[in-house]
Amino acid sequence: MRIHVTAGLGARNESTVAGLAQRALELESLGFAGMWMPHSFGIDAMTALAVAASRTSKIELGTAVVPTFPRHPVAMAQQALTAQSVAGGRFTLGIGVSHESMMQGALGIPFDKPAKHTREYLSVLGPLLNGQPVSFHGDVYNVEAMTTVGGSSRVPVLVAALGPAMLRIAGTLADGTITSWVGPKTLASHVIPTITAAANEAGRPAPRIAVGLPIVVTDNEAEAREMVGRATAHYNDLPSYRAMFDREGADGPGDVIIAGNEAEVGAALDRLAQGGATDYLAQFVSIGPGTVQRTFEFLAARVA
Repeated sequence: MRIHVTAGLGARNESTVAGLAQRALELESLGFAGMWMPHSFGIDAMTALAVAASRTSKIELGTAVVPTFPRHPVAMAQQALTAQSVAGGRFTLGIGVSHESMMQGALGIPFDKPAKHTREYLSVLGPLLNGQPVSFHGDVYNVEAMTTVGGSSRVPVLVAALGPAMLRIAGTLADGTITSWVGPKTLASHVIPTITAAANEAGRPAPRIAVGLPIVVTDNEAEAREMVGRATAHYNDLPSYRAMFDREGADGPGDVIIAGNEAEVGAALDRLAQGGATDYLAQFVSIGPGTVQRTFEFLAARVA
């Protein structure tokens, strides 16, 4: 299981494009597999990662994730291919529908039929990311287009998928999935079997399973879970995440984070790998002075 770092989550040195590029260079020098960025209401992730790509040479750079509703798939393809032209094959596009509260509540974009939207979106996006023209006529999109971005190669695409329908779409039309707030039992019993079966039926390679979870190395696991759970309680109100907590038998976010001392955290990461996760996207959280540094040093030693 490859270990990556999620950047752009509020750390002071990751609040600018220059800082993010420097972070990517640091992570590359330490041996981390990749640096991934969320995309919400701050820095444009693909633009920042293209700059980071120009300063690095080996590390994978990916989005986790860019919402699909605000961007036409042709525009998404253009930007992703442009980022890939700089990254030289090291860029991976992670996309997802986000949540109704963000799309319809904050942006005024109707959150209609997300599964159908995703299927049609990937039907347009996929050929373009493979350097092919697209001719697609559906209920949501009608597209006859071709993109031309010199120096670019194919862009792999991962889909943030949690429910059965979305996982089947991701397995059929994408290269894998990125999960958030999904615990190991649910990954092993629901996420991985569902997407893998769909990929097999579609004749696609085994999908990537990129698992995003907060992590903290601490001698007080109970305190960490309580603090993180309290700070992230709003995730309980998002239906897609609440469904995953219920599958896991978890009361909320604090129950699914990776927390404990070095041995306990190492064992938790081993369980993810043994359960079928191909990639772990670390999300550092602070529960007190020095905890982020301790966690970072633990992971850096693990990938060295």
